[in-house]
Amino acid sequence: MNKKIAGRYEVIRSLGEGGMADVYLAQDIILNRQVAIKILRGELSADPVTLLRFQREASAVSKLNHPNVVDVYDVGESDGHHYIVMEYVSGRTLKQLILQRGAIDKKEAVDIMLQLTAAIQHAHQHAIIHRDVKPQNVLVKDDGTIKITDFGIALAHDAVQLTQSDAVLGSAHYLAPETTKGEVATNQADIYALGVVFYELLSGSVPFTGENPVQIAMKHLREEIPSIREFNPTLPQSIENIIRKATAKNRSLRYQNVEQMRMDLRVCLDAEHANDEPLDLTQVQQQETIIANGTLKKVEQKETSRGGHIHKGNGNKKKNKKKKIILGCVFLILLTAIGFLLFHNYNKEITIPNIINKPQEEAIQILESSGIKKENIEIEKKLSEASEAGTVFESYPNIGEQIKRKEKIKLVVSSGIYQTIQNYQGQLLEQAKADILQTYPNATITIEKKATTAYPTTTIIEQKGVSIGSKVDAEDAIEFVFVIASAPSVKIENIVGLSVEEAKKKLDSYGVAVVTIKKSTLGMSEEEIKKLEKGIVVEVDPQEGSTFIQDGTNNYITLYYY
Repeated sequence: MNKKIAGRYEVIRSLGEGGMADVYLAQDIILNRQVAIKILRGELSADPVTLLRFQREASAVSKLNHPNVVDVYDVGESDGHHYIVMEYVSGRTLKQLILQRGAIDKKEAVDIMLQLTAAIQHAHQHAIIHRDVKPQNVLVKDDGTIKITDFGIALAHDAVQLTQSDAVLGSAHYLAPETTKGEVATNQADIYALGVVFYELLSGSVPFTGENPVQIAMKHLREEIPSIREFNPTLPQSIENIIRKATAKNRSLRYQNVEQMRMDLRVCLDAEHANDEPLDLTQVQQQETIIANGTLKKVEQKETSRGGHIHKGNGNKKKNKKKKIILGCVFLILLTAIGFLLFHNYNKEITIPNIINKPQEEAIQILESSGIKKENIEIEKKLSEASEAGTVFESYPNIGEQIKRKEKIKLVVSSGIYQTIQNYQGQLLEQAKADILQTYPNATITIEKKATTAYPTTTIIEQKGVSIGSKVDAEDAIEFVFVIASAPSVKIENIVGLSVEEAKKKLDSYGVAVVTIKKSTLGMSEEEIKKLEKGIVVEVDPQEGSTFIQDGTNNYITLYYY
């Protein structure tokens, strides 16, 4: 293979081999930066299916622009080699991290999952299903930022293909049960894989192993994911619930979208979720079956039972009246009946009426008229998703349940409609500002700048302050802190006289683009040429003393040398 692709990318070394393509570290000699270049193997270029998948990857990733997705810079063909030029991420894969460290701390694991789910959610919003989510396809930078890559459907060595279509593709250890059965992959196939990755982060190993990929896939189809709390009992139940729900065999019980999973990830380490009840998907399914098939029967039985009791009771009363109408016992019977009625009335079960969406005072009046005393009604105020302030939107116990008169009932009353803090990372600052000031009139926005060429200037690359996903009152004084990309700048000084390598290293540290050009000795005498210092910067453009701003990718500092 040529050492230079498309006359622009000089191959430095191999970074790895995949099922259909090889990845190399290369130098972009025009922009003078390192890139990763994925090159389709020559013998596969003639295979239309493989070529289509390779082109599909390029097309898919080019639509995405997210801090946790590897950027694609260029796509093309050169001398029969199809290639994709991508952002080079210096670091290691998430799989390598797990192999080196074993089980990851829960806080770090949740942070990784929040980044990973943000990337997958962004892909799903662009109608792209990754279909091969696994730690091998996740790159980890030295600062902890993760980047997902490999949106092609490559048949790696441990992949499973049970059909000739695209329905069953992906790595066996992370394969959703429905894809094993040959069903077309949906967004929930990625969600299943995310659940397996979360398990692997926390345990240091995949949940199922086997002698071959088909055996592993069958375990995903038939066996439940092992309990992560059996491996580490110190993990909160809320984390195990997330894994169980993400990896539910039945897709109707699985997270319906990645945002639902992200919402649980954001709060799973909060103190209020430390003692969550275990998620029993089997029980949920059985309850749904009962509701679907047994409710009418249950009601009929209750009504029949009640009717029979009343009829029997009337008959007994008539018999008793006939047998025991003795004038001296009338008083005793009356006292007994009154005592029974008082006791029955005190312990009578009351069905909680529908007070949802009722104003607080009206709801209290309805409950009082049903026999519930006002002192047994507790009020809790909190932000709601859609209920107007002052209206009831939840009750405990629930509407339709039965309680005794002496039992307490809690009404949750809306203190206003909450807003969910969205993720502005990847957006331009002005766009985010406009949305924030319209939604949160009392918000403050603090800006921090970070010199980088990885993103367009004013792109939000980090969001701090109020947490993403927090539910807040839009009228509150909320603080947003954004770290935005800014153009690197440097005052050019003390460059002339340095070796080209030293000068380039110095300027690279400022994040600016550098191009080196060897000056021509044409027209110089041999004596003059001998006096020249080789590899030393003799001229710089812009000149020393000026300030250079790396605004975009079309400007750079030029170093001239002999």
